[in-house]
Amino acid sequence: MQLAATQLGPQLQRALKSLYTVHGDEPLLAQEAADAIRAAARAQGYGERTVHTVAGAHFDWSEVLAAGGSLSLFADKQIVEVHIPSGKPGKDGSTALQQLAQSAQGNDSTLTLVMLPRLDKQTRTSAWFLALEANGMTVQVDPVERGALPQWIAQRLAVQGQRVAAGEEGQRTLQFFADRVEGNLLAAHQEIQKLSLLYPAGELGFAQVEGAVLNVARYDVFKLSEAVLGGQPARVQRMLDGLQAEGEAAVLVHYTLAEDIRALKRVKDAVAAGRPLPMALREQRVWGPRERLFERALPRLSATALDNLLHAAHVVDGIVKGLKEPGWPNDAWQALHRLALRLCIECTAQQPGARAKIAA
Repeated sequence: MQLAATQLGPQLQRALKSLYTVHGDEPLLAQEAADAIRAAARAQGYGERTVHTVAGAHFDWSEVLAAGGSLSLFADKQIVEVHIPSGKPGKDGSTALQQLAQSAQGNDSTLTLVMLPRLDKQTRTSAWFLALEANGMTVQVDPVERGALPQWIAQRLAVQGQRVAAGEEGQRTLQFFADRVEGNLLAAHQEIQKLSLLYPAGELGFAQVEGAVLNVARYDVFKLSEAVLGGQPARVQRMLDGLQAEGEAAVLVHYTLAEDIRALKRVKDAVAAGRPLPMALREQRVWGPRERLFERALPRLSATALDNLLHAAHVVDGIVKGLKEPGWPNDAWQALHRLALRLCIECTAQQPGARAKIAA
């Protein structure tokens, strides 16, 4: 049975199962889910814990099967954990996991916890994962997206008895907090805990948060695409500065921006030729959240604007590789800023003042 991470706590209170699988690429939330399962197990007498980490194709799965099928030497009940960092157990592991899943039914002396990274669609339909899902609880740990981050911070503050002011002031405080910790949930958690040490329970002002929360944001070049197409110029500039500071390759940033421009151009041309928009998007392999961003941006982008953006992307490609272009910055990152902000502004409603500023 599948569970969202938010459903795990209520499920553990109702009935502790003998098999849990936690999968996802957010370390903090995965760790918290595992800790909640362990705490519930300890409360019900599972006093011993063994951990098996699958490291490579030559891992001895017989040890895991033996641990799952044996009685604890020091306690009536035991927790057996299987960590698979790669998410690929291999042929022997697939067989062993299916056996573990089947033996979990009716096993009141052993609780098995399987820890996995984020899984692709093919892996989620594999025999071993379906066996885990059918015989126990699978908890999918999804990352907290930027739009949901302020609310997540507010909820975490509430747990420790703190809150921000109501209204616009509070929203400003939460947005500032989110900007400082975006892409780094573990550090966000630590910054929230720091506030509980610095200030008593109650309301936190903007100045208190501004003075206490460090800039620990970590940026993903593919999230930059989301910010650009979503028309978020302030976030785009912040992300570009962060990517440069983290040592990201300028050529990779340019490739991401140029691919978006080319895809927008191809979809726009296909629609102009009579192709239905959903079909044109599928043909360009645009789906999921990116599909919604394209649907929002395309009506605002004229064919002329896309031609100009395509030419600008070609110019910046040369600058990134060391060439100079009249009217453009010689610095690769400055040129990337200009290209990204041009696309960002074109993807929003008409803002003449902002466009004039970017073009200057």
